[in-house]
Amino acid sequence: MDLSLQDRVYVVTGATRGLGRATVEALLADGARVVLSGRESAGVDRAVAELGAPGAVVGVVADNADPATPGRLIAAAQERWARLDGALISVGGPPSGTVSSVTDEQWTQAFGSVFLGGVRLAREIGAALGEGGSLAFVLSTSVRQPIANLAVSNGLRPGLAMVAKTLADELGPRGIRVNGLLPGRIGTERVAELDASTGDAAAARAAALAQIPLGRYGDPEEFGRVAAFLLSPASSFVSGVMVPVDGGMGRAL
Repeated sequence: MDLSLQDRVYVVTGATRGLGRATVEALLADGARVVLSGRESAGVDRAVAELGAPGAVVGVVADNADPATPGRLIAAAQERWARLDGALISVGGPPSGTVSSVTDEQWTQAFGSVFLGGVRLAREIGAALGEGGSLAFVLSTSVRQPIANLAVSNGLRPGLAMVAKTLADELGPRGIRVNGLLPGRIGTERVAELDASTGDAAAARAAALAQIPLGRYGDPEEFGRVAAFLLSPASSFVSGVMVPVDGGMGRAL
C-alpha cells in the first residue's frame, strides 16, 4: 500500500529508541521527512546517525515537560522543510509502582511530562497543522484495563485518551485527525525493563505470553507500521479512535 507519505513532514517525540524510533523508520521508508526528539543529546545524535537518512531527518534535544518544546519542534520542521503534516506524541513510560507506593512527587513529575507534556504538544502542534494533518498519541493498553504495578500509567493514560478523543472533535472541522495507539507487550527496552523489575524477568514474560493470543511479544517494527499508517493520508477517514497493537491481548471491545 502506498501511504502517500512522500515529502510529508512529521515530528516524532521520544524517538531515540523503542516505539518512537520504529515509527521514524517506517515513516522514512515511505519517503517522509522527520524531526525526531529525545531528552539526551547522545541518544539523539546516535539515532540520527544510525538511521542513515541525511537530509530526511533532523534531531532535536528536547524534554516533553518543557513548555518550550512544542515551539522548538515546530520551528525545526518549518525551518528545514517549510511544512509540517503531523506528529507522533510519545510521552515515555512513567515509573512503575502501586497506588499505595508511588509518592506525590512521582505523580507530579509524571503528570508534568506524560500528561501535561502530551496535551501541550498536541495543542500547539495541532494549531500549526493545516487540512490533512494528523496527530497520534502513543498510549497503552492501560487505557482500557489496568496493568499490575503500573498505577501511574493506569491513572494518566486513560485521561490522555479522552483528550485525544476531545481534540479529534475540536480539530476535525479543520480537516485534522487525532488518534491513539495502544501498544501491548512489544519487545522494546522499556518492556524488558518492566519484566526485569518484577525480580523474575522470565516468569514475567511467560505470564504475559499466556495472555497474548498470538503467543509472542510484538516487534517494534510492527508497531511502527501501524503508527505510520495512522499518521498517513492512507487513513484519511480514521479519527478519534484508539487502535490496539497488542496481538489480541486486550479483552475489551
